[in-house]
Amino acid sequence: MTTRRTFTIAAAAGFIAAPNVAHAQTVKWRMVTSWPKRLPGPGMSAERVADRIRALSNGRLDIAVSAAGEVVPAFEVLGAVGGGVAEMGHTAAFYWQGKMPAAAFYTTVPFGLTPAEHVAWIEAGGGQALWDELYAPFGVKPFMGGNTGVCMGGWFRRELTSLADLRGLKLRSLGLGGELYRRLGATPQTTPPAEILSSLQSGVIDGAEFVGPGTDIALGLYRVAPFYYYPGFNKPNGTGECIVSLDAWNKLPSDLKAIVAHACAAEANYALAEMEQLNARALAVLINEHKVKLAAFPDDVVAAARKQSIDVLGELGQRSAIAGKVHDSYLAFRERNAPWSRVSIEAVLRARG
Repeated sequence: MTTRRTFTIAAAAGFIAAPNVAHAQTVKWRMVTSWPKRLPGPGMSAERVADRIRALSNGRLDIAVSAAGEVVPAFEVLGAVGGGVAEMGHTAAFYWQGKMPAAAFYTTVPFGLTPAEHVAWIEAGGGQALWDELYAPFGVKPFMGGNTGVCMGGWFRRELTSLADLRGLKLRSLGLGGELYRRLGATPQTTPPAEILSSLQSGVIDGAEFVGPGTDIALGLYRVAPFYYYPGFNKPNGTGECIVSLDAWNKLPSDLKAIVAHACAAEANYALAEMEQLNARALAVLINEHKVKLAAFPDDVVAAARKQSIDVLGELGQRSAIAGKVHDSYLAFRERNAPWSRVSIEAVLRARG
């Protein structure tokens, strides 16, 4: 009788203690980002990814999000995650172009894939497997973790009337778009997002491209550079990435891995929807309230950029074996998809007027 009663008490105590045991098993991660805190667009994507993972895992995986500069600078997220300073990062792939040239393809490339085409390449066209292969030597696993959509060409302190007006300008422009501007005669600058406005104000830069209206308006760039140019031939897509330490990833059980992957995919979809409406609203505010001068790039700028982009992408593909594989996969997908895009979305938009 005593033995049975002792067992019953012990069993009951075990049930009562179960929540505490589960709580003790909570995995805590740190996410470092390249964005100012709660920046509309990518900054909010980072927050939402962490929130989704926490909710879907019922608190078993809890992620603390740090803005750029709180733990590491904006452009050191890859090294921080791969080196174990943080388990996760939210950033943009083209920041790593100097370390692995083909990384640029995973954010955007000049005259490249649109957001829908980019997702198709990653999810169904072999892009993800190559992305995993590219990042593995740096100790991280990449996921799409947001998208700011089609980007704008940039903010300029003075009007552009021809290609000649670009020459000599110092422009904040990253990735292959920066290299393209360099070949058009400008001098690209790798200014962190939080420093773009002050750099424009001080004259350190003459212009800047960042994202689109919904995000750009939060940085206040219109206060100093009132000329806003399109199309964003330099950045036709805006994929944000979540990177996870391979060491941390391999320690997760399969259900938490599935939750991380799902949270990133959900944000990639939601962020694009959010940015479509944010961009539309912000563009109206910029034009009607802040009197921004919206203008198309001069024709000779676009023509020269298109011509130069062929060489820029071709040279990148020759930098390494993996760069060649990514380059060939990306351009083959663009070539296959172009006829369909012309008779589908392009034709519908033209018909819609």
